[in-house]
Amino acid sequence: MKYNRRKARELAVQALYQWEHNVGDSINVREQFVSRANPKKVDLNYFNESFNNTVKHLEDIDKIIQNNSSIDLKEINPVELAILRLASYELKFNLEIPSPIIINEALDITKKFGAEEGFRFVNGVLDNMAKNLRPNGI
Repeated sequence: MKYNRRKARELAVQALYQWEHNVGDSINVREQFVSRANPKKVDLNYFNESFNNTVKHLEDIDKIIQNNSSIDLKEINPVELAILRLASYELKFNLEIPSPIIINEALDITKKFGAEEGFRFVNGVLDNMAKNLRPNGI
């Protein structure tokens, strides 16, 4: 199951990036990614939930990122911004997933798709965010 959820997160990051840069309809972008995904390797329910809810709460999510980052949103690497948006959604709205898991997953995805040292920036932002959104450490 962990592998399926990791793949769902990776797919969600890619879909968020595409949606942001193609200024397309989120439904069409989501459907493109679902149609190409292997349901045996990707938790499609989690992909749909996380992508849809990240898009739905984007304004709140971007405020959270901006409040926890020393860099303006427009200056953040677009891939890393997509990763931060997904992780922010999980930290704020998906409380059954412990924050260390969310942060570790985001860092692994950043190492795979982001800039060479991008994981350091993502880690700092998410650590701040976790302290602010989940002060009890969960």
